[in-house]
Amino acid sequence: MSTRVPMTPQGEASLQAELEDLKSVQRPAVIASIAEAREHGDLKENAEYHAAREQQGFIEGRIKEIEGKLGNAQIIDVKTLPQNGRVIFGVTLELEDVDTGDTIKYKIVGEDEADINEGKISLGSPIARALIGKEEGEEVDVHTPGGSKTFEIVEVSYI
Repeated sequence: MSTRVPMTPQGEASLQAELEDLKSVQRPAVIASIAEAREHGDLKENAEYHAAREQQGFIEGRIKEIEGKLGNAQIIDVKTLPQNGRVIFGVTLELEDVDTGDTIKYKIVGEDEADINEGKISLGSPIARALIGKEEGEEVDVHTPGGSKTFEIVEVSYI
């Protein structure tokens, strides 16, 4: 049985765009490269042919992976959910490090969408797991590979 993959609407759109590119641009290009390499003769010692076939394998694998994820996607749009200050998948939150007073913003997203440089953390990350279900104003102890930290949830935004 397949498990549901939580995803924001933006994450779904991004995967759809990548899938479209793979199917309509990259796949035809690699097929053309294979056909051209075949024209060069002996396939045993044809590096271009082998490289193109390998690239085709990567493309087909990624297409299958994306189609599987989209087929099992559970699209969660936080704008449609009750805005009660509770930390759930898809929210953007502002945290304050209790020890240093530093603030940081994170958005809790699916695995494919996570990008720490953009402030997007995966639902499976230690920080997100510790924060899910908590509310604005609460202090949360987060156990990370770098040690334990205490954060206060300053604001939860449903954007």
